[in-house]
Amino acid sequence: MRIAKHDIPVRMNAPGAVARQQMDFGDAGGYGTISGEYFSLAAGTDIAPLLQGLDNDLCPAPHWGYVLEGELTVTYADGSTEQAAGGDLFHWPPGHTVKVGRDADAEVVLFSPQHEHNVAIDHMLRKVG
Repeated sequence: MRIAKHDIPVRMNAPGAVARQQMDFGDAGGYGTISGEYFSLAAGTDIAPLLQGLDNDLCPAPHWGYVLEGELTVTYADGSTEQAAGGDLFHWPPGHTVKVGRDADAEVVLFSPQHEHNVAIDHMLRKVG
């Protein structure tokens, strides 16, 4: 799930302050400690090969975050895809892979369950070697 800033409902509009809030934006229940992460990814980067060997060759962690710049294509276990671009908030459930668009690098802020995402990151580190 992703949402562009202008599509997030305005909850408060006061002089000097606008608060937007998307309710029910994923469920973090039962995941424990969360990590804050900042990823800088080169144009064309595809993490799918680095996930090979994990369950279904997909990332086992859900993520909540914000795309600062660039464009990403997320592919889910069912084969569906979704685009997320600069200015978008997103929630990616477990069971996905990510590819950066070919035209620009991407900068992404993620909030992820620490244990589950470390499983994926440690696996990718072993792959690159």
